[in-house]
This record gives sequence, structure tokens and C-alpha cells, in this order.
Amino acid sequence: MRRGKQHPIAVLIIILCCTGLITCTSNNIKKQQKNSDIHMTDFPQQHDEAKKLAKTLKGKGISDERVLSAIANIPRHSFIDEQLSAYAYLDRPLPIESGQTISQPFTVAYQTELLQLKPGEKVLEIGTGSGYQAAVLCEMEAEVYSIERYYNLYERAKETLNELGYYPNLFFGDGFEGLPEHAPFDKILITAAPEKVPEKLLQQLRVGGWMVAPVGGKGGQKMTLIRRISENKFKKSEHGDFIFVPMQQGIVE
Repeated sequence: MRRGKQHPIAVLIIILCCTGLITCTSNNIKKQQKNSDIHMTDFPQQHDEAKKLAKTLKGKGISDERVLSAIANIPRHSFIDEQLSAYAYLDRPLPIESGQTISQPFTVAYQTELLQLKPGEKVLEIGTGSGYQAAVLCEMEAEVYSIERYYNLYERAKETLNELGYYPNLFFGDGFEGLPEHAPFDKILITAAPEKVPEKLLQQLRVGGWMVAPVGGKGGQKMTLIRRISENKFKKSEHGDFIFVPMQQGIVE
């Protein structure tokens, strides 16, 4: 069949539209980074503390400079109760609402480093929690999708992240189900411990994609890196012992 000749004006319009989309995406990323930087300048002492925290994590073996830069630029005190702010930049986990925790900064950095995240990659986080991990992913210019089973945590994380200039795609729902309507994902990060990785989440990982999850029971878990080699083949490797809160099914309103 003979193809019709394209009108030069129509071609020009298509090119301009595509250029506009690219520009909007770039501007959104710059706006997100700018807002974050502005917020940190409101808390110069905490910014210095965040930089010290990043230096501490580097001394403990975190080598990805983009991960360290993200840690240094995020006001961790904003993600915890004000009464605990004195502990915000120590390398330790802290309690948040609903019996959950904000993970130890080393753990956050370690999981993120294992992802080997590239700018623009589409990432699914299971367990938004305080929103701190989502902020790290946003700082690294990922396209972030995050799901939380506790409605109060979902609401608070959204408010905190938006106030800081981060706008990930947040969802209230069951992490065991994932977000099939937004799949496939380049990377998936699980921030609570399943005894076994849910099959539904594995199927939402693109071929060639990576998942990082602490897998095991209440006694402790193995940090597990899973690569999807093909439609039906996955390759797993273990990267140390950790303790996370259990990953639970369902939602809590």
C-alpha cells in the first residue's frame, strides 16, 4: 500500500510537541531539586548534619556518590516526630506511627545502592512509611511509585514530601498486590520483610529489571537482589543480614 505524503507543517507540530514534553519533564526534575535545596537552606544546621550523616555512611562502605548526595540533601528530621529530632541524623532506625519505623540511614543507602538506580528509571517502592526512602529515590531523579497500607502514614508521607518539593506517585493500598496498572517497573524496592517475595510483584518487574527486598522471617532476613532474566527466569543473590518489620497483607484505614 502506498503511504501518503506527510505535510511539512504537521511534521513540525509533532516535533514541537515532543520537544515540549521533554522540556516539561526536565523542568519538573529541576523544580523538584530546586524546591528541596530551598527547604534545606531553611535549616542550615540540619543540612550540615545531613552532610555529616552522608560522610558517616561513606565510611561504613556506601560508595555510590549519587546515593550519598541524596542523603546529604534530605532533611531527615522532617520525616519523624519532632520529639525525636535530636536523633534524626544518627545512623539508627526510629519509630514512626502505626508501629512502623523509619529505617536506619545505612539500610536505606545500602538498599538504594543495590538497585544501581539510573535517572529516569521507573521504580516501585513497597512500603512508603515515613516517605524518607521515596525522597531518596526522588533526589536520584527516578520516576517514583510508592504504595502504603496504612492510610495515616500514606497521608502524612504525602504531605511531608510535597512540602519538601517532592512529588512521587503515592498510593494507599496492599503492597502484596503492587500496582499492576502501572507496571512494568525497571526497579522494585521492598522496605518491609516478606517471608517469600510475592509472585505478583515479580511479574510487575520488567525483563532486565531488578528487585531489592529483605526476605525472611521475624528472626532476621537476607537482603536479596533479584534480577529478571526472562519472562520465566529470575536470578537471586544475597547481600547480608538485616532486620525489618514484617511485610503484611491488606490495608489499615
